[in-house]
Amino acid sequence: MAESASAAADFGLDTEAVTSWIRGLGIGAEEPLAYERVGVGQSNLTFQVTDASGRRWVLRRPPLGHLLASAHDVAREHRILSALQGGGVPVVTVRGLCEDPAVTDVPLMLVDFVDGIVIEDESDAARLTPAQRREMGLSLARTLAQLHSVDIEAVGLDDLASHKPYAARQLRRWAGQWEQSKTRELPEFDRLTRRLTASMPEPGEIRLVHGDAHIRNVIAHESGEVAALIDWELSTLGDPLADFGSTLAYWAQAGDPPSWRSTATTLEGFPSHEELTAAYAQESGRDMSDLGFWHALGLWKIAAIIEGVRRRQIDEPRNTAKTGAIPAEAVDQIVLIGHQVADRAGLVADAEPPAARG
Repeated sequence: MAESASAAADFGLDTEAVTSWIRGLGIGAEEPLAYERVGVGQSNLTFQVTDASGRRWVLRRPPLGHLLASAHDVAREHRILSALQGGGVPVVTVRGLCEDPAVTDVPLMLVDFVDGIVIEDESDAARLTPAQRREMGLSLARTLAQLHSVDIEAVGLDDLASHKPYAARQLRRWAGQWEQSKTRELPEFDRLTRRLTASMPEPGEIRLVHGDAHIRNVIAHESGEVAALIDWELSTLGDPLADFGSTLAYWAQAGDPPSWRSTATTLEGFPSHEELTAAYAQESGRDMSDLGFWHALGLWKIAAIIEGVRRRQIDEPRNTAKTGAIPAEAVDQIVLIGHQVADRAGLVADAEPPAARG
């Protein structure tokens, strides 16, 4: 346990205090407990907790270093997951939240470990059959439709966030995050911001949205069906098409230009954007005519998120995941694809900053 404790301490965990807290949860954890950082996530830090009998749980904490306001809110993530327990949306079972300063200087959340198929990179996807890959994609689309049918008042989440028009909220929030975390000037990002601002659709439904529903945030059964949708830190109230648009933004297809996005979904069997959209539309019954805007906005938001990750890695190298530091080109590539999607969707083409216009 000493080696595990030492490694965990490097990521801000006092394993002796955390073990005491877990003991008090009454979940039958047999000591000693081992802690290991897992996953390729670049945001909240995730650890596997294993007890002496081999039982496993997952512990989440915010990243190290300075955090932007409202970012990486583990306590909020705990509230959302708790509200969804037993309601039909596939989520992990929540075991506890710790905000005791005697244990931790940041909130910690413990959830059950879900054993299943996890895709972190293309090599994981390559071990699946085309049928499993196809089911993972279609099941994710259906899972989002299921999530977007949740009655937010009934589950006590109607006050989770503002009910004001979602597109304007997203543009304001992520443009602000960009300004606070950017590592350099990127005029094409600013131009995409203006294009989206000038093309906002009419306000739609207000539903619970995941905000980060990509293939790496899925744990699947052997069949490929979603067993749990994880990493809810970006979840909020908003337009359901925005959520599905973000999924398309992360979903690389064969023939796409190079980008930082996972290439796993380019393998044979994974559904195309058109097939995912058809599955979601059939399950939800929604009008998909504004999807192009939300797809472009999803790419723009990913660019802002990646830039924020880069800033945290520069400021605190321990936040760098095992896949390594993210280069500036990763942000540039996503912005370029965002413009391409915006072009196809017919969004306003604003190539000049406001000060340059007469």
